[in-house]
Amino acid sequence: MQDDIEKLKAEFRQPVTALGLRLAWIIAIIILVDQASKVWVLSALTPNLGDSVKILPFFKISMVHNEGISFGLLGSGGLMRWVLTVFQLVVAGLLTWIVFRVRRPLLGIAFALIAGGAIGNAIDRIRFGYVVDFLDFSGLFFPWVFNVADSAICIGIALLAWYFYQSERQAKAAPPQM
Repeated sequence: MQDDIEKLKAEFRQPVTALGLRLAWIIAIIILVDQASKVWVLSALTPNLGDSVKILPFFKISMVHNEGISFGLLGSGGLMRWVLTVFQLVVAGLLTWIVFRVRRPLLGIAFALIAGGAIGNAIDRIRFGYVVDFLDFSGLFFPWVFNVADSAICIGIALLAWYFYQSERQAKAAPPQM
C-alpha cells in the first residue's frame, strides 16, 4: 500500500499532460449533463417535492431535496451546507489538478468522474441549499434517490478501486526486484 501511495505522489508531481487536458473534458461533460438533467427535472417534469412519475415498473423520476452527502447520508442543513460545499469544492479542485497531470487513463477517468460529480452537487448546494435528486430505482429494492453527479462519483470510485486492484495484481505477478 505504501508503494502505491509513493507511485501516486510521483504521478501527481508531473507537469500538465496531453492526456490530462483531454480527460478534463469528462469533468465538464459530467457537470453539464448533471446540471441540464436537474434543470429539466425542476422545470418540466416534477417541480414539487415528493412528486413522482413512473417510467418503468422498477424506475421512476422522484423529486427529492437532499441536504446530506451522496444518497442522503449525514443529512443536515444550515452551517453543514457550507461545510459540505467547501469540502466538495476542495476535493474537486484537488482531483481536477490531479487529472491535468495524470499519465494513466483509468486513473484519470476515475478522478475526473469524481471531480465532475462533486462540482455538480456543490453547484446545487450553492444555488438551492440542497442537492436535487431524482433517479429512483426503488422498484429494484434500491431505497435511495440519486442524480447524475452521484452516479459519476460512484462510478469513479469503482474505477479507482479497480485501478488499485489491477496495480496490486500486477505487482504480485511481477518478478521480485533486487
